[in-house]
Amino acid sequence: VQLVESGGGLVQAGGSLRLSCVASGGTFSSYSMGWFRRAPGKEREYVAVISWNGAGTYYTDSVKGRFTISRDNAKNMVYLQMNNLKSEDTAVYYCAADGRSTVLTAQASLYDYWGKGTLVTVSS
Repeated sequence: VQLVESGGGLVQAGGSLRLSCVASGGTFSSYSMGWFRRAPGKEREYVAVISWNGAGTYYTDSVKGRFTISRDNAKNMVYLQMNNLKSEDTAVYYCAADGRSTVLTAQASLYDYWGKGTLVTVSS
């Protein structure tokens, strides 16, 4: 499975961005999908995860109420809508696919496939 993220960029604090991730080379609907991020000088951290059918979504506390993860299995796409962005959201954002479709996890090591990331910069 190949994953390619897009939609990153420079935005002012309080603004919005929508990240997209397109998957190819596998059965997209069999994977739960996650978004992770790595801020400058920090460890990679979990942001959100969505189940294979979109019925289950979970978020890290710092983005709850501001970010929304969604997917479109017909288009092999997963999205991350980011609203009310803060400077601390500045990071490279990665999408990842987990083949254990019935279990949702924030543990990065359990994801099978990763994209190369897209940079989000929030100016204050």
